Amino acid sequence: MSGIDKSAAEAEVVRNKQLLLKDHVIGFPKESDFIISTENAISLNVPENSKGVLLKNLYLSCDPYFRALMIKPDHSIKTPFPAFTPGLPLYGYGVAKVLDSEHQNFKKGDLVWGTTGWEEYTLTTQTNSLFKVENTNVHLSYYVGILGLAGITAYGGFFDVCHPKKREKVFVSAAAGAVGQLVGQFAKLTGCYVVGSAGSKEKVDHLKNKFRFDDAFNYKEEDDLDAALKRYFPEGIDIYFENFGGKMLDAVLQNMNMNGRISVCGMISQYNLEKTEGVHNLMWLFYKRITMRGFSAFEFYHLFPKFAEFVLPHIQENRLIYVEDIAEGMESGPSALVGLFSGRNVGKQLVFVARE
Repeated sequence: MSGIDKSAAEAEVVRNKQLLLKDHVIGFPKESDFIISTENAISLNVPENSKGVLLKNLYLSCDPYFRALMIKPDHSIKTPFPAFTPGLPLYGYGVAKVLDSEHQNFKKGDLVWGTTGWEEYTLTTQTNSLFKVENTNVHLSYYVGILGLAGITAYGGFFDVCHPKKREKVFVSAAAGAVGQLVGQFAKLTGCYVVGSAGSKEKVDHLKNKFRFDDAFNYKEEDDLDAALKRYFPEGIDIYFENFGGKMLDAVLQNMNMNGRISVCGMISQYNLEKTEGVHNLMWLFYKRITMRGFSAFEFYHLFPKFAEFVLPHIQENRLIYVEDIAEGMESGPSALVGLFSGRNVGKQLVFVARE
């Protein structure tokens, strides 16, 4: 197969560059935990009557939940996604072009988003996790961000879980990330007062100047998070969108108002710890009648039409700003993934694989 060149128009089989997990990961992921492989060959023709779809991947999404899929699976714990298998490509959300299809719902040339492999080409029969790109007047990359998983996560987690009201006080942790930047802007569109926390001066500047948060602070510069929250929320917090966990959650619980709501989206500070930090202020849940609820984006998929109707006009009229951190090429995948867990990215982290 070494003489086969994917640039040859007549070629039916090509080398398929893939990003593989080397082995299960303990502690912080390292670039050496991943392998770039060109050993796999793939046919560019879908087998007849297979109902398969062949995708050319264009953008791949880096997401914090990947960390939970890198560990050795614990079959006593049910997770939305199966764990990554060492020696096989990672998988996640992406935007792709249909190169060939034996499925009635997809035809050659269609642009789609949904679950795909971390590879140049993916042959799949799992078409229930693929969605056609309905609006090509926006950046295709938005379908792994503001118009994809990050968008519906922010929309459902904020509106469906928190039920915000005008003039309420909203706090968002890890606010410069793919989801947090949207939650803060949704809060502003609702008429709320919103403050975000992030881990660098650059990100704090983005929150205040680009995303139009009312205020923001660098949690790494705060010796006392409880005091910091009292400074930014002298009247208390009505809604907390939780992306961080640990000491931040502990401090927030003390500063919530009566009947406050906490939407638990993630806990990025805890993912790489062998033993997670304890939370000591849970008694505030009943002292102040606080509702704290975790959620999965999957439970909001039925809201996609309503979500798109809400978000698209705001994008087109520049009332919603979305920042992306785009790494170029499959080779940049390990660095992009590792950087996600050290807070290196600003905005939504994704990998650009190929043009249409």
